[in-house]
Amino acid sequence: MIVKYSEQHIKKVFNNHTPSLEPRKNGFKAASILIPVYPRPEGLSIVFMKRPETPGPHGGQISFPGGARDESDKDDVSVALRETEEEIGVDRNTIEVWGGLKTEFTLVSKYWITPFIGRIPYPSTFKPSKDEVDRLLIVPLSHLMDDANSSLDKYNWKGVEFPSYLFKYKEDVIWGLTARVLYNLISLLTTGKETTTRWPPA
Repeated sequence: MIVKYSEQHIKKVFNNHTPSLEPRKNGFKAASILIPVYPRPEGLSIVFMKRPETPGPHGGQISFPGGARDESDKDDVSVALRETEEEIGVDRNTIEVWGGLKTEFTLVSKYWITPFIGRIPYPSTFKPSKDEVDRLLIVPLSHLMDDANSSLDKYNWKGVEFPSYLFKYKEDVIWGLTARVLYNLISLLTTGKETTTRWPPA
């Protein structure tokens, strides 16, 4: 089933939503991500980035813009905005933040993550970082919310199978933490609540 939502509807949902933010556990690094909503004429889309095939746990994966907190960042949302500007080239001052989702974490890389959602202006001239971005994916929100394009299964990553939510778009598969955050977003939009499960692990 294909579902379409307007900016006004999503903003209203987040105006009435208080995410569950958990204190950072020992051994984890503070980080933030942004779900960039891109209001194209044909409908709202989400901007993802595919990371370069570099050594490390997240090389080659599809993700939202985001990263670890720096000393210069005054709060969690500042991290998400700075990283979005650095990684995809959208001026942080032009992003309208609508709200946030519950705390997430990655077990392998030990990040304690605060997700935010915000509108980036249309049209935007994207300037992806050559060091951090292989290419951008701009996916219609209606496609992501269509049950036919998602599943709960195992994903084979470099010879290891991980239980994960999977979102398919053309030849790409969104999985892991990014898929988990996306699933929480869709749950909030469709039911008014985020999922309470901690499964599957990152």
